[in-house]
Amino acid sequence: MTRHLPVVMALGAILAPASAWADIYKCINDAGHVTYSNVQQKGCQKLNLEPLSTIPPPKPSAKPGNGAVTAPTPGFPKVDSDAQKKRDSDRRRILDEELAAEEKQLEQAKKALAEQEAVRFGDERNYQRVLDRLQPFKDKVALHERNIDALKKELANVR
Repeated sequence: MTRHLPVVMALGAILAPASAWADIYKCINDAGHVTYSNVQQKGCQKLNLEPLSTIPPPKPSAKPGNGAVTAPTPGFPKVDSDAQKKRDSDRRRILDEELAAEEKQLEQAKKALAEQEAVRFGDERNYQRVLDRLQPFKDKVALHERNIDALKKELANVR
């Protein structure tokens, strides 16, 4: 515990408010042991513990609402309206295909669930076993329903 005391003191000094700031010295003895102290001794080196900021300062930008228009970033690609319309139509087509596939998979999952619900095995006298057997089928149905909802929401956002 006493070996860690100087390190704890050094950390405490770093985290202390500026009004309680003290100089910290790093001392290495003949045996190579390192100690930290706030008392200057012969052969000790003063540490620069100024707080460093790793966050870059904010860049000035035009504030919205004051009529200022920011200039586009140099080298930022521009897309003409025809290319964007083609991309949007491709996106809509892909989303429609995915939606149709998910709806088909949902119907298959519902059919598999209905088939499993109609079957009752002899070792399932305890109803919890039936529920445990049916749960993966219910999960699959719920997954496809969530996917369909997400695809419909995405289609509503397409231009």
